[in-house]
Amino acid sequence: MNELIIGGARSGKSAFAEAQALASGQRVIYVATAQARDAEMARRVAHHQARRPAAWRSIEAPLRLAETLGAQAAPDTCLLVDCLTLWLSNLFFAGSAARQAEADEAIACPLLAGETQALLDALPALPGRIILVSNEVGWGIVPMHPVSRLFADEQGRLNQRVAAVSDRVTLVVAGLPLELKSTRI
Repeated sequence: MNELIIGGARSGKSAFAEAQALASGQRVIYVATAQARDAEMARRVAHHQARRPAAWRSIEAPLRLAETLGAQAAPDTCLLVDCLTLWLSNLFFAGSAARQAEADEAIACPLLAGETQALLDALPALPGRIILVSNEVGWGIVPMHPVSRLFADEQGRLNQRVAAVSDRVTLVVAGLPLELKSTRI
């Protein structure tokens, strides 16, 4: 079963996802996509690490998410991916998308396209439970910078595509979950 948990910054989506993983009764592997490249991000990562149960195994997957999920998924395992937004950002800057947007060029980024498609292809076939956390970035103003606009567009598209292949989609606002989609299995 695949579940997408979506919400704004500090909406409670990660805490809700962690509670869902814990309630699954399965072995939990936390798949972290963040890269702590500055002190503020290191504090965020440490905050997330501190509230996770010690028995959970953690794996870092800043770029090759589909490959990581394929290697770790098992019928008795819950994979918690936090989060798709940071993963997409990693792809944006590791590939050519950010540079192309900055230069006002047409976007052709094989890394971004290939990795997002690999994830979408992999999700329906993975055994066990997969919980994916993502940010809803489209409710604010249209960003001024071309890279930010492109990122917001790509994040919205990714969220739609992941939601389409997910069995359940939950929106978290102010710590409160609202089920948007459920195909009971």
